[in-house]
Amino acid sequence: MTSALVAARDGFAARNPEQPFQHGGRHWGVIDTGGTHPALLLLPGTLGRADVFFHQIEALSPRLRVIAVSHPSSGSLEDWTADLVALLDQRGVGAAAVLGSSLGGYMAQILAGHHPGRVTHLFAANTLAGTAGLTNRPPYALDLEATPIDELRAGFEAGLAARAASHPAEAGTIDLLRAEIAGRIPEPELRARLSVLKNAPELPACPLPPERITVIDAEDEPLLPADWRAAVRARLSPGAAFAFAHGGHFP
Repeated sequence: MTSALVAARDGFAARNPEQPFQHGGRHWGVIDTGGTHPALLLLPGTLGRADVFFHQIEALSPRLRVIAVSHPSSGSLEDWTADLVALLDQRGVGAAAVLGSSLGGYMAQILAGHHPGRVTHLFAANTLAGTAGLTNRPPYALDLEATPIDELRAGFEAGLAARAASHPAEAGTIDLLRAEIAGRIPEPELRARLSVLKNAPELPACPLPPERITVIDAEDEPLLPADWRAAVRARLSPGAAFAFAHGGHFP
């Protein structure tokens, strides 16, 4: 049975299909509400396509130009950041507020560090200050090229099932994420998302002033230990930080 949240997402996706964007031989999916409002660029994590932000897109589009992306199936994080700059150029956007979730939060920090003039505000959500220690944790400890895709998907499913059992209020979100790992994110794209974070470069310094930086996470985060979350705050010195009591990795 399809949950109400999944059905609402599917309806949004039908009304707002991804538009293709190519740069450097890489293929992105883009949802762009258009218009002349200030721009907000949304970067999903490993288990989200552009439409994972559908509630935010619908709520914010009356007053913001919202651009959300689905990651490509090849390249490095440096490549992806260059692609994002090219995407803004193609769309005539000089600068945008950038919110990245998890993997997207790491990308957003790279973008702000290397291209601060293109970022009006950095929102780093449930993300990392570095990847030290990441390769000791599944699935990043695995050989991401050789491990069968069914094994990778099963690992995500086991984690989501455990979260569903302990946090039944998150059932809708978990159903949505299960649909992503079941095939909405194709194998090459899923492998690429894991690979770019496993092989991520060290983050550049962020030259944005504190009032242009916000950090978001949750106190019941199951994937990022408390010291990892504290490291993001220490690194960015945000002007505002929001720690939700609940929401896990998806506050």
